[in-house]
Amino acid sequence: MADRLTQLSDCLDQLATQFYASLRYITTHHPLPTQPRPSSPSAPPPTDAPTQTQTQTTTNNTTASAPHDEVPGSPYQRPDTPDTFTAATRELARDLVLKQRQIEALIRALPEIETSEEEQRRRIRGLEGELGRMEAERGEVVREKEKLVGRVEEVIGRVRRV
Repeated sequence: MADRLTQLSDCLDQLATQFYASLRYITTHHPLPTQPRPSSPSAPPPTDAPTQTQTQTTTNNTTASAPHDEVPGSPYQRPDTPDTFTAATRELARDLVLKQRQIEALIRALPEIETSEEEQRRRIRGLEGELGRMEAERGEVVREKEKLVGRVEEVIGRVRRV
């Protein structure tokens, strides 16, 4: 088992990955708006942007061979139905909250700043003693298992002779 700081680092990496995946899903699968948004009157219209008709034609021609997740606004965007999109975003949000709670639990398990170095050493010695006792107990259980396996093999040997 990894130490708590490694676990915390792994969880933060996973959280960042979940953030990226969530944003990627939202930008590639959001339901397209039914009406175009009004542009600001001071902004000049883009000259190299495809028209609505060109975009729809391109989408209809290339959707079948397109990968599932593409850049938003590209002809490969695949919007979900509003119900599907809402359910998926709720699930993504729930996953983010669960990961955040896992990170908080790991942070709470870290030694506090107020804990002195001597207290931490004392705790480590106590844990080492407990580990030694558990290893001794494990050794006894392993020896007992070996005895039982020997007895079972002996019984099986007698049954074969009969």
